[in-house]
Amino acid sequence: MTWDWQVFLTDDGSGRTYLEWMLEAWRWTLAVAASSWVVAIAVGAVVGTVRTLPGRPVLVALGNAWVELFRNIPLLVQIFLWYFVVPKIFPAFQQVPGFVLVVFALGFFTSARIAEQVRAGIQSLPKGQSYAAMAMGFTTAQSYRYVILPMAFRIILPPLTSESMNLLKNSSVAFAVSIAELTMFAMQAQEETSRGIEIYIAVTGLYALSAFAVNRVFAQIEKRMRVPGFIVSGGTGGH
Repeated sequence: MTWDWQVFLTDDGSGRTYLEWMLEAWRWTLAVAASSWVVAIAVGAVVGTVRTLPGRPVLVALGNAWVELFRNIPLLVQIFLWYFVVPKIFPAFQQVPGFVLVVFALGFFTSARIAEQVRAGIQSLPKGQSYAAMAMGFTTAQSYRYVILPMAFRIILPPLTSESMNLLKNSSVAFAVSIAELTMFAMQAQEETSRGIEIYIAVTGLYALSAFAVNRVFAQIEKRMRVPGFIVSGGTGGH
């Protein structure tokens, strides 16, 4: 078996090299992952918080329904639903770029998982946190904003790191609806060059590098925001 890394310097037929094509696909992968992460965090934080609100059974039920719906449908099926079905039911979505539809699908899918982490993080806090906020005269909204959520997000940073890395890897399913990300590049470049080993090794390296970068960023955030003396074990926490 011979290796031919020069394949990345050859023209792909459109005036660019395979290396340039791969780097462009990498940018699309990062764009899909980053955009989906913003959607997932925003929606997941709201849904996870709603599921812990006292005296709001309807909101809790809606939050639970959101989590169960998006968590129990395979991601690839959700991609197809957003890309092929939603525009048929709601014609306005026919004008929405495929990139945005994929971001919605991946973001909502991940939001269900983040919502579960947020719920667990909030419920792991000692009851004394809520009682202290109430004793200071905080409303429920103020208690969550100033006391509960800041602590909960510090606690869930480790699982949130893993979920962010999973989101990056899950972005590969975007190839199924022709988003020009790394997996699609690898499949097409391998067919055109017959150099699958070199192509897939390079693409694997970029995925690994991206995931490692995400891990290191979150590790630094966790180090700076760690709650001193707080231990989470078996879904409960305490001082």
